[in-house]
Amino acid sequence: MRDLIEIGMGRTARRAYDLDDVEIVPSRRTRSSAVVSTTWQIDAYRFDLPLVTHPTDAIVSPASAVEIGQQGGLGVLNAEGLWARHADVEKAMQRLLDTVQDEDPTALVRVLQELHSAPVQPELLDEALRTVRESGVTVAARVSPQRAAVLTPHLIAAGVEILVVQGTIISAEHVVSGDADPLDLKEFIGGLDVPVIAGGVADYRTAMHLMRTGAAGVIVGHGYTPGITSTDRVLGIGVPMATAIIDAAAARRDYLDETGGRYVHVLADGGMTCSGDIAKAIACGADAVMLGAPLAASSTAPGHGLYWTAAAAHPSLPRSRVAAGPDIEVDLKTLLFGPSSDADGAINLFGALRRAMAKTGYSDLKEFQRVGLSVRG
Repeated sequence: MRDLIEIGMGRTARRAYDLDDVEIVPSRRTRSSAVVSTTWQIDAYRFDLPLVTHPTDAIVSPASAVEIGQQGGLGVLNAEGLWARHADVEKAMQRLLDTVQDEDPTALVRVLQELHSAPVQPELLDEALRTVRESGVTVAARVSPQRAAVLTPHLIAAGVEILVVQGTIISAEHVVSGDADPLDLKEFIGGLDVPVIAGGVADYRTAMHLMRTGAAGVIVGHGYTPGITSTDRVLGIGVPMATAIIDAAAARRDYLDETGGRYVHVLADGGMTCSGDIAKAIACGADAVMLGAPLAASSTAPGHGLYWTAAAAHPSLPRSRVAAGPDIEVDLKTLLFGPSSDADGAINLFGALRRAMAKTGYSDLKEFQRVGLSVRG
């Protein structure tokens, strides 16, 4: 039964919870973390970690996508980002770094908007994706719903193996202005030979609609990062991640029954700043997490310590700041697997997930989704 509260005369609202509001409850059994598995598979692609990167230029370049893939995750290149628009991305990044000391708080976003005003060039996309493809790791790229129909043929031809169609909020049918046809995701996905991950969503009904389009995975959330993303301030739209993940997991279960066995993966994107948040997202029902700001601590992150989401470059309504990421810098392997001397969960992100699973007695991710949860009073 939904927990509805009255917020005024004749108006009720559902009580919902963020990851900070819930905690994992240990069971009667524990096990060694050495016998815990964090492997995850979507379609034919298997990964050692339930890690998909948030598709931002701040953390994903062709080189870092390769490195993330070699460490067991999936790096998703933004097909509408800087590597698709500029031949010399390091020069573009340096412009951002040179603007950090500007006293105007809007200066960094204005530079990013200017950099994104350059057109997307398919030949630059081809070059960027070739680097990933030739390394042997899985090739993934993100497009917005607005540009999916135009860019996807180029991406498929360039060897993309997993396509991510991602916006702040996405629906099964994206209506556009003028005489252009809307993007019908069911028709769009049905015409592709590669698995599609689509999102973000925030509720059961939209998650179910996206699952019925044929998507292999559904993204929950829009990459919320405290102090950096501002969708709640700009649009008034927020995603209580614990509740949203649990709702999407319920849609996954019901869709599995509806189809007689088709499983759609749930990816949590937002509200995760430390390793405990990753564990809680999986515990709420996510199959994998999309990480953004925590990966900015990697010494090979292309943003050189800065972090932003793709929404920062929107030409008329940016919904992300360009700001400093975590106040640490380590190599990617240490960031993911340790060892760590940080007591706040910023390093050894997936070693901590293994330990959480072991402490509660679960041996794999699907089992861990059944762990008990409590809500803080």
